[in-house]
Amino acid sequence: MSHFSTIKTELRDRQALLEALSDLGHAPREGSLQVRGYRGQTLEAQLAVAQANGADIGFRLNPATGSYELVTDLDLWSQPVPVERFVAQLNQRYALRSILAATTEEGFQVCEQTQQHDGSIELVVTRWA
Repeated sequence: MSHFSTIKTELRDRQALLEALSDLGHAPREGSLQVRGYRGQTLEAQLAVAQANGADIGFRLNPATGSYELVTDLDLWSQPVPVERFVAQLNQRYALRSILAATTEEGFQVCEQTQQHDGSIELVVTRWA
């Protein structure tokens, strides 16, 4: 029998999370949503990504930590990569989006952004004084 699993994260910035999910090819829904799982079971979350099999990947804000937790039925996981790899990819895109927002806020401009062979991302930013 399937059930929902909760994966703790350090994802706190809603906008960076939305942009990271979009970068990974997902179209997240926002609001007070019911994340779908096994046999119609649901769980409330603030963000959700639909999967082709009818189940969802949700992100629920934990008020105690201020972080969004990933909630999903792992038995219905239907992504091209395992959940651990998905979270790693999401964390990388989230970090990139957070850095880009912070550099823009500080008056920097991205001159170069390169995806390395090892999967890392190299950024070059400048600011004119």
